[in-house]
Amino acid sequence: MPKILLVEDDLGLQQLTKDYLEHNGLEVDVLSRGDEVFSYLENNAADLMILDIMLPGKDGFSVCRQVRDKFSLPILMLTAKGEDFDQVIGLELGADDYVVKPAEPRVLLARVNALLRRGQPEVKAAEEIQFGDLVIDKTSRIVKLNENEIVLTSHEFELLWLLASNAGEVLSREQVHQHMIGRQYDGLDRTVDVRVSRIRKKLGDNSDKPYRIKTVWGQGYLFVSDAWEK
Repeated sequence: MPKILLVEDDLGLQQLTKDYLEHNGLEVDVLSRGDEVFSYLENNAADLMILDIMLPGKDGFSVCRQVRDKFSLPILMLTAKGEDFDQVIGLELGADDYVVKPAEPRVLLARVNALLRRGQPEVKAAEEIQFGDLVIDKTSRIVKLNENEIVLTSHEFELLWLLASNAGEVLSREQVHQHMIGRQYDGLDRTVDVRVSRIRKKLGDNSDKPYRIKTVWGQGYLFVSDAWEK
């Protein structure tokens, strides 16, 4: 049974969410303070964390940054605002997805299950892609550039694999969004843009004029296969 860590200081909402998730086959531990999260994860296993932004002790953004530096579990952030500002910051800090509060329970459960499915290992034949000094191993989920391992989140790896598997082909935002997020692109969601930006930074691409993973304006993203030589 997957274990969820729910970090929410509204005790009423905390209990309602816990009850709903447990009724749908998940084990749920709860915390009410942000400054308790890191210690909990050092001493307990969790398969996914649902993290509110406004928390006593330490806000959700600070918690996300601290946790992401050491733990790879998926993070689903809860934001009371529908503004891009909150959503983009959370994604830049390493969150995997977000839900705007008040979250409809079925929507929250669907997002949780989608993240849990993505975290499950796939048993398949070894698959590896190499472009110059970049090596992407899908079986081990290890990425190396110039023999140095690049640490990516699960979603960042999946996005890099998708782009690299279609090297030389422009993938539309709609295609990438549907594949990565599992829902239709609404023209406003910045999730994929933020993840592409994070991948570029980790792989040493030029943030102002990217040449390894290009944005083709009005079309989508292009993985450039011959841009990985020293």
